[in-house]
Amino acid sequence: MMGLRVCSIQALLFIAVLLSSLTATAAPDAAQVLHQRYAKLQGVLERNAYQRPLYIASTETKGNTKGDAYMVVQHPFERVSDALRNSAHWCDVLILHVNTKYCRPVKQSEAQLLQVAMGRKFDQALDDTFQIDFAYRLLQADAKVLRVTLDAAKGPMGTRDYQIVFEAVPLDAKRTFVHLSYAYSYGVSARLATKTYLATLGRSKVGFTVLEWDADGKPIYVEGMRAAVERNTMRYGLAIEAYLGASSAPPELRLEKRLQDWFAATEQFAPQLREMELDEYLQMKRKEVSRQQESTL
Repeated sequence: MMGLRVCSIQALLFIAVLLSSLTATAAPDAAQVLHQRYAKLQGVLERNAYQRPLYIASTETKGNTKGDAYMVVQHPFERVSDALRNSAHWCDVLILHVNTKYCRPVKQSEAQLLQVAMGRKFDQALDDTFQIDFAYRLLQADAKVLRVTLDAAKGPMGTRDYQIVFEAVPLDAKRTFVHLSYAYSYGVSARLATKTYLATLGRSKVGFTVLEWDADGKPIYVEGMRAAVERNTMRYGLAIEAYLGASSAPPELRLEKRLQDWFAATEQFAPQLREMELDEYLQMKRKEVSRQQESTL
């Protein structure tokens, strides 16, 4: 009887170990998921209208919108990881965006925050901007994968639940595969404000997803909320590229190179991203960077 009981216990332990192994196998890690995604997108990354290894997608559900950018950057994974695992470096990335007016990392209790001021596409006083506090989290940083999230509960005009996710894995000694997602939720007031903008100042704005082709063979791009999130996702993706590209320059030249390179990259997608001329952008950003080094929100 005792022998049967021992055998039963051993059998149960064996089954538990087997189930645990099967569960681990059924749940691939983040690096594996990214490599699988790269394998599926490799053809699109090599041949597309962007003339660079890039793929943009977006989704819109009731009250939520999300943009995804998948890119191959020409930098070793170690350089990407060393740069973007640091919360302060994310401010150097975010400030390149035309709507980012200020960014500074701060420590609050045990949390690492990025205090970001968002505003219009022209020079503004900080009192006229909207502050968003992003919680910075380094989820994973090892030889296989880097995963970072920036989360904010509240945004301007009734928007909420902002999330920026950055993930990267090495492809070879010189290239890194990157996934960047940008998402937020919105209520009735935010939707109405966005509709007003899209019907006036933003009426000619389109995204990057091609919905169909017209009789002349020209692309008809997505519009509305999806177009807006695609444009911002692209801007952040190009900001990451510009930041990484300037990392090898002498320290005193990096800011200017980042600004110049980001603007030049956005000009490749002028129908979607052009907002101002180069001189206007440089003057605005130099002032904003200087301000964020000297003042606090």
